[in-house]
Amino acid sequence: MDKQNYVSRAVAKHVRISPQKCRLVADLVRDRFVGEALTILHFSRRKKASVILEKVVRSAVANAQQKSTDVDVDNLYIAEVYVNEGPMWKRFRAAPMGRAARILKRTSHVHVYLEEKKGS
Repeated sequence: MDKQNYVSRAVAKHVRISPQKCRLVADLVRDRFVGEALTILHFSRRKKASVILEKVVRSAVANAQQKSTDVDVDNLYIAEVYVNEGPMWKRFRAAPMGRAARILKRTSHVHVYLEEKKGS
């Protein structure tokens, strides 16, 4: 599947969450219908990641409706979802003996691609 064949897509960049944490939630909703995915995200225990992914999925649905009015939202499913690593914020914390310990505050880029199931 080419990225041009998707009904819609949505991207959230520079989100202040670790990609590893966000990927755990993204794996739960991959290849699911949008309604089912939103229910899973709403009741997920990993709140921060699920809220971020829910916003991106809702944005992709809104993009599909805006792009084409004849799209049936009930037939939309998440064809592809992935979380890439964004730029890291570098911070320092004081360490013993006058040293400094580096802290990496990670960010993520979340991508969601929707497609429509035909004949369902």
